[in-house]
Amino acid sequence: MTTPHDEPARDGTGPAPLSRRGLLGAGVTAGVAAAGAGLGAAAGVAGATAATGVNPFTAATNGDESIDLSRSHPFYATAARQPQGGVQTAPQRYCVFVTFDMSSTVRTDLQVLLARWSASIAQLQAGKTVGSVEPAHGDGVGADTGEALDLGPASLTVTVGLGPGLFDERFGLASKKPAHLAAIPTLPSDNLDRALTGGDLSLQACADDPQVAYHAVRGLARMARGTATVRWTVLGFGRASAGPDQSTPRNLMGFKDGTRNITTDEDYDRFVWVDEPGSGAGWMRGGTYQVVRKIRMNIEIWDADVVSDQQRVFGRTKIEGAPLSGGSEHTTPDFHATASDGTTKIDPTSHIALAAHEANGGVKILRRPYNYTDGLNQYGQLDAGLLFAAYMNDPEHFTTLQRKLGASDRLNEYVSHIGSGVFAVPPAPRKGSYIGEQLFR
Repeated sequence: MTTPHDEPARDGTGPAPLSRRGLLGAGVTAGVAAAGAGLGAAAGVAGATAATGVNPFTAATNGDESIDLSRSHPFYATAARQPQGGVQTAPQRYCVFVTFDMSSTVRTDLQVLLARWSASIAQLQAGKTVGSVEPAHGDGVGADTGEALDLGPASLTVTVGLGPGLFDERFGLASKKPAHLAAIPTLPSDNLDRALTGGDLSLQACADDPQVAYHAVRGLARMARGTATVRWTVLGFGRASAGPDQSTPRNLMGFKDGTRNITTDEDYDRFVWVDEPGSGAGWMRGGTYQVVRKIRMNIEIWDADVVSDQQRVFGRTKIEGAPLSGGSEHTTPDFHATASDGTTKIDPTSHIALAAHEANGGVKILRRPYNYTDGLNQYGQLDAGLLFAAYMNDPEHFTTLQRKLGASDRLNEYVSHIGSGVFAVPPAPRKGSYIGEQLFR
């Protein structure tokens, strides 16, 4: 869902692209340029490490994975067609996802916002403040809100997405619209809330410290004031998918989630990264598409179901996560294996049977979801579920899978899709550039 058109349509022949010097002159980096000189937090960490020999941001081992809160991910690309962080990055433990609608219909306002966000995200991912926390002279409002001081980078990544509405006539970008970027069509079992659907821009901030992720989104949202307004937000926790070297986490139904996720470079190249050299969207090469769904779970109803039926719903054992056809968690499911009564061991309408790439022409998507909770609803029941985020080189892959799942998945009795959005995620910019700069050339 996009904002109304507040100005006459633009034909793409508007203001000439701003140079980096022009952006600085337009105030793009107001409050940002000083950040490099006002990073007391980073200096404090270096001093503590030198004095004690102990990095204060390194946490103890958590299960089979250590959490190093001093770990940082670079924002700027060092090679052509390098993806943004937060896609192939090993999933962090917390996420804040937020979408925005553009309130301005001025092309350069969008351009300036993307440039300011890019410069700020680079600072934030390095564990630095965006400008000073205290004003240089006298009392006043600080450029950075300061709640992430002393917390370290915590593996923060901020991923920026561009919604379909940006490519209408408001900004003269229709000719640059990616071939596969369109709103997700109505799907079976959808129960979408208009307030949780769509958006012109998306920010996915992930970190191993929830306050670091929150601080990033808070600062970037402040920069958007007067240009864009927040549409919907989800606070995620307990990553619900694993990277190649991570153990498989669990969703709020208690089952392991993401056992068969994409892990190989070959699958990333085939199913995730975009290659559109022959279209007007060549600026998307090396990027991807982001599909986000807010999925509410009927937790109390699920908890009342017996474990044996829960396992039939998923097609896996609850504790180990092994397919019901036998083996261990990572054993390839045998969807033809039969029990002594002649029925298949894995129900054909179980979640894994319908979602398996073997049953969908080999198509795979990269899942990167998080659990969420909004507390208790008006009936005193838990309002919780899954912030489903996935990446692919064509959103139709998700649509195809969800049509099948929405029609006959046994899990549908316990879940409801209440939010939805799709966004183009361009590749990471080089230093000196910004996200989506090629759009304005």
